[in-house]
Amino acid sequence: GKFLVNGRPVEEYFTTDETRRTVNRPLEVTESKESYDVWVNVDGGGITGQSGAVSLGVARAMKTDNPNFEPMLREHGLLTRDSRMIERKKYGFRKARRSTQFS
Repeated sequence: GKFLVNGRPVEEYFTTDETRRTVNRPLEVTESKESYDVWVNVDGGGITGQSGAVSLGVARAMKTDNPNFEPMLREHGLLTRDSRMIERKKYGFRKARRSTQFS
């Protein structure tokens, strides 16, 4: 089926092989690449983060559409959000952990 990201084909939007693999992984794991048309709107973050977000969204949508896919998707870790966030800057420091030089 078709795969559009922000109105553009997925090959045009995600240019690196790694991001393309990440995005297509839920469809490949369930062997249903031709049976779904996917159109996604994504913004914020970087290209790698967006590819992970699209992958998670597609996996969740497929689970909702067909509950039999859930064990396969969960086994490959496609239903788990990457919870890493930027650590906040602390006062007295230049960055989150970077301090000023003394000597």
